[in-house]
Amino acid sequence: MMQRAAIIGGGVIGGGWAARFLLNGWDVRVFDPDPEAERKIGEVLDNARRSLPGLSDAPLPPEGRLSFHADMGEAVKGADWIQESVPENLALKHRILAQIQAACDAGAVIGSSTSGFKPSQLQEGSAAPGQILVAHPFNPVYLLPLVELVPSAANDAGFVERAAEVLRSIGSYPLHVRKEIDAHIADRLLEAVWREALWLVKDGIATTEEIDNAIRYGFGIRWAQMGLFETYRVAGGEAGMKHFMAQFGPCLAWPWTRLTDVPEFTEELVDLIAGQSDAQSGAFGIRELERIRDNNLVAMMRALKGQDWGAGALLRAHDARLKAGTALVARAADVAEGVPVLTLARAVPLDWTDYNGHMTESRYLDAFAQSTDRFMELIGCDAEYIAGGGSYFTAESHIRHVDEVHAGARIEVRTQMLLGEGRKLHLFHAMYEGERLLATGEHFLLHVDLGTRRSCPPGPQVAEGLALMSRAHGGMAWPEAAGAAIRRAG
Repeated sequence: MMQRAAIIGGGVIGGGWAARFLLNGWDVRVFDPDPEAERKIGEVLDNARRSLPGLSDAPLPPEGRLSFHADMGEAVKGADWIQESVPENLALKHRILAQIQAACDAGAVIGSSTSGFKPSQLQEGSAAPGQILVAHPFNPVYLLPLVELVPSAANDAGFVERAAEVLRSIGSYPLHVRKEIDAHIADRLLEAVWREALWLVKDGIATTEEIDNAIRYGFGIRWAQMGLFETYRVAGGEAGMKHFMAQFGPCLAWPWTRLTDVPEFTEELVDLIAGQSDAQSGAFGIRELERIRDNNLVAMMRALKGQDWGAGALLRAHDARLKAGTALVARAADVAEGVPVLTLARAVPLDWTDYNGHMTESRYLDAFAQSTDRFMELIGCDAEYIAGGGSYFTAESHIRHVDEVHAGARIEVRTQMLLGEGRKLHLFHAMYEGERLLATGEHFLLHVDLGTRRSCPPGPQVAEGLALMSRAHGGMAWPEAAGAAIRRAG
């Protein structure tokens, strides 16, 4: 799998690309003549490190290496994926793409972030047109998964699929646009809404805030999880889409919209919209608005992940790919002797933090509960065993908070079995960021018969797992904090 990316143009979009590649384990080289590029990308990365890792319930790979280069040829040499994100000027893009191809490897993918040009336009005059295609993302690139992947007839089908697989590997969704068309797919839809919104403001029907409210309190939420056609299918009721089309199709002939009639961009219209926008959002700085946006996107996408729907289904699939490469052992027989077993590795999501800016109390219990569930799987108390009528119930918990941890921090929980005999299971969890101890959790559980809801000895499968864990952890020292009482404040 490819592991080195070059980013040409380090603005908002280029910085977002750099963050997504970097946090998914790729080495990233950046070329941008702007003397402020390193600072700007650093600020984008700060937001991405805070938000992106928390989308996943599995650990992201170790962060790649980031470097900035004054020479474009040096940046692209040896890169597997090169993303061009320079301003929307075709002559400029032709010049930049020619310089890239003069220095890059013949097998590199060259993607353009363009929203306005078709791939065949970008490929004009190229010595190797089949190396260039459109990879159009959406801001923030490090959170939103959609990338419109637009090839031309010059691009080989195998090359396009290779590009799509790279995008999937970094958690993006490659939408293969079947035919070249101006503005691709998503921006054509956005343009229609934008055009109508401009008329509504110009004609004094609504303010910028009222239009935004119409979207975010209504159909925008529906679109976020079902899109357009599935939303209308539901609106058709039991009779489905045909009924919806028959009922609402005739209204398309009504003079509701301006269609392709575009309002003139006069100074008065620009001032009107800018003034309303300042009144709506001017109390917030741009970085604060970005963090608010990221908080909301992460919360919505994580909620969708719980339903395995929409963007959440993509996150689940990416989690499965990430988990396949983790250091979590699969069964008790694989546990190393004399050391606690890794039962949780993940980042702290934005919605795990509280008004103090650090992880809230309930989430420590949540993390330790996940570690307990993982330990139960290790000893054979998995979903199949539980379906058969046996499980563990927690009888007592004790959590000790040692140090604070913030959103985006990569945490691990290492678990030691203190007792695993008969009906009793006594676990000690220690949570770390790197080697910094954050908290400990001590949990006492009893094995139960789910039919009678009474404690009972575990079945042979779990008894064998407990024996293996006893062998691995039996010689370990008792943790100093185990059994500790609440300390009196000094």
